[in-house]
Amino acid sequence: MNNFKRVLEDNPIVAAVKDEKELELALEGDIQVIFVLFGSILNITEISEKIYSSNKVGIIHVDLVEGLSNKEVSLKFLKETTKFHGIISTKPQVIRSAKKLGFIAIQRVFMIDSLSKENIKNHLVEECDAVEILPGLLFKIIKELSLSLNKPLIAGGLISDKEDVLGALKAGATCISTTKKEIWSM
Repeated sequence: MNNFKRVLEDNPIVAAVKDEKELELALEGDIQVIFVLFGSILNITEISEKIYSSNKVGIIHVDLVEGLSNKEVSLKFLKETTKFHGIISTKPQVIRSAKKLGFIAIQRVFMIDSLSKENIKNHLVEECDAVEILPGLLFKIIKELSLSLNKPLIAGGLISDKEDVLGALKAGATCISTTKKEIWSM
C-alpha cells in the first residue's frame, strides 16, 4: 500500500485508456500508471503484457472487461493469466477478493449528490488501496456544457457552500440546485 501510494504521488497523472490507440499513446509517453477501461477475456492478457514489458503499472477496471463476472473466479483468472498489478471496481466484494489475491485494489465511487458523499464511508472497503472519485473536475464539465448547450445549465450535487456556488456560476452554470437549506437564502 505505501509503495503504491508513493507511485501515485510520484506520478500524479494516470492514463485511463479506452481503446488500443490510447493504450499505445500511453505506452509511448512518460506516464507510469495506466488504468485500462476496455478489453475482453480474449485480449486482456496481451494488453497486460504490453504494459508490463514497458515497465509501467497496469490496472484493469474489471467491471468493464467483457466476459468477466464479479465472481472471485474471474479475479483468479486475471491473476493466473495476466500481468496486471491491480484492479478497479465499484463492487465491494470484488475489491475484497482482489486484495486476498494480492492485487492492488482501487474502489471507484460516483459522487453524484450529497447523499452519495455521505454514504461513501459506509460503502468504502477498508482494504482498498485507493479510491477513485468521479466526477473529478465538475467545473470544467460545466464550462464545456454551458458553451455547447442551447439551454440553461443547472449545476447540482455536492454544492455545499458559497465558494461552490460562485465556482459553478463562474464556470458557466445558469444556476445551482442544492439540498443545503443554508444556501437557499444566500
